[in-house]
Amino acid sequence: MKKVIKSIIYLSILIVSFHNYFAQEKHSSFKPGEIWKDTDGVHINAHGAGVLTKNDTYYLFGEHKVKGSRGNQSWVGVRVYSSKDLYNWKNEGVALKVTKDPSSKLVEGSVIERPKVIYNDKTKKYVMWFHHELKGRGYDAALVGVAVSDNVTGPYNYIDSFRMHANVWPKNFTEKQKEHAKKMSQEKLKWGEGSVHGVYFLRDFKSGQMSRDMTLFKDDDGVAYHITASEENGTLIISKLSSDFLSLSDEYIRVFPGGNNEAPAIFKKDKKYFMISSGLTGWDPNSARSAMADNMLGSWISLGNPARGNEKERKTTFHSQSTHILPVMGKKDAYIFMADRWMPQNAINGRYVWLPIEFEDEKPIIKWYSEWSLDFFDK
Repeated sequence: MKKVIKSIIYLSILIVSFHNYFAQEKHSSFKPGEIWKDTDGVHINAHGAGVLTKNDTYYLFGEHKVKGSRGNQSWVGVRVYSSKDLYNWKNEGVALKVTKDPSSKLVEGSVIERPKVIYNDKTKKYVMWFHHELKGRGYDAALVGVAVSDNVTGPYNYIDSFRMHANVWPKNFTEKQKEHAKKMSQEKLKWGEGSVHGVYFLRDFKSGQMSRDMTLFKDDDGVAYHITASEENGTLIISKLSSDFLSLSDEYIRVFPGGNNEAPAIFKKDKKYFMISSGLTGWDPNSARSAMADNMLGSWISLGNPARGNEKERKTTFHSQSTHILPVMGKKDAYIFMADRWMPQNAINGRYVWLPIEFEDEKPIIKWYSEWSLDFFDK
């Protein structure tokens, strides 16, 4: 009997030792699409994520998923991780929590997607924006949510969720386009054609424009922008934020009407702005798109599919969808394409595809690497 007890104790110590070893094992490279464990040995739970860089530390904010298809709704909130090297991430807890209060828009079971956080240098506040859908209403609410905190890891205090730019015309919507949209509103259009002709925009003019897949971009001059899929995901809208980053200004434009873009991600290089986005195929991956502009509220030019590789890799963007483009600290012209490999049947099992952005004829391109490190940018 004593031998059995000793064996059990020895086995327990061995199991704990193995757990601690693997939990503390440090990463020294990226392995796109594979399980990515945090410093506690648990798969990172931050989907549709964005990264804020502050005081030589990276902070990763993303959707906390639970098991099964119910994980496509929010039952916990937005989780945050910190890292010094981009490989090893420490779980800092839940930055924004959903509530059990049924009268709140942020009630558990609502949908919180693609949270992004930026820092306001004037107010010294951390501001979070996210795509928000109301509980039990599918994706018809199409709201943008805002929360704020004094601390980078939170807790973030929820402010409100709303439609955008009610009764405000975009800078690039001409009188001729207004008349055309009014005329086409009387016509029978196929689904999706409404964004081409401005019909969906006109439909939502008084109540406010839709906002689904979204991101934030803070420019070198401290001005920030909200970029989102609107008009039934048919048109992108780029809006300048207010000076405190807590609301939208009245300065905004429509981009690629009828282009059917979602999952926008922005970065800046050599005074030019670049965007990578995706098409519309639900949870399934598709061909990425890229675009360029000289001004965030200027004219955007399509650059085509940035993915390089075989046909399947190009058509599925390596079986992933963009969420953020991360400038690497301390390295010139070093940008990481951050993307999700969604698994809606078991949402918590979604994977992350991080790949280096390269340039071809001054255009961003993405190639597949099964394993790579930041040394890539030293070439």
